[in-house]
Amino acid sequence: MIIFAHRGTSATEPENTLLAIQSAIDINVDGIEIDIFEVDGQLVVIHDRWLQRTTSGSGLISQYSFEKLRQLDAGKGEKIPTLDEVLAILPTNFLLNIELKGINNIQLLINCIDQAITQYGINSKQLLLSSFNHHQLYQISQQRPEFAIGALTASLPLEYAKFATLLNAYSVHISVNSVNQRFVQDAHQRGLKVFVYTVDEFVDIAILAKIGVDGIFANNPQQALEHLNNYQLLKDCEVANSVNPVHGFTDN
Repeated sequence: MIIFAHRGTSATEPENTLLAIQSAIDINVDGIEIDIFEVDGQLVVIHDRWLQRTTSGSGLISQYSFEKLRQLDAGKGEKIPTLDEVLAILPTNFLLNIELKGINNIQLLINCIDQAITQYGINSKQLLLSSFNHHQLYQISQQRPEFAIGALTASLPLEYAKFATLLNAYSVHISVNSVNQRFVQDAHQRGLKVFVYTVDEFVDIAILAKIGVDGIFANNPQQALEHLNNYQLLKDCEVANSVNPVHGFTDN
């Protein structure tokens, strides 16, 4: 099971900043997840439509110019980074999940990736493009089928992971509150990877590992790595085998 640093090491550093991303690189986690919005023809790395939770600003991102956004403090003196800045420091052996939060121009994203491939030696196989906006994912899959697509859902669909196959997706990303064993089995039968968000607790990690989840997004990836290692050591013990299935991960 692989671990993505959710918005970088967001439990210990300001989320979606270069500081949080570099911290994830330093602990040698498997991958990093970031979120992007489009502002003034630029792609900025931030999660919320509203600025006040993570920056010194207030109001909607759409009310700010790119220049004004870059003047805000995103925590510990960090600026809101651009996608290009993240790609510039991404090691060639790291995975990067780019979640599309507020993108209007898909070509802008594709151009940024193509430039990074040329300029920074990024391999397209390192990148995973995900979104709750399945229309945009479909558009990407039609234009650039070589890009890996991650279809996001917060629910447990009636037909399980079928929606992701319609997008020619590589993976399906599902909430820890919705995933269960039947969903994981269905996704795997369709050739899809299953990544679960957002997971930091040992019990959750143990259950997800047991039902065959391929990866998790963790706010504290260092802790998640330790939990996963502990599970591997204890998986035959009562701690790992007596977890109550009421949590919803396994079907009764």
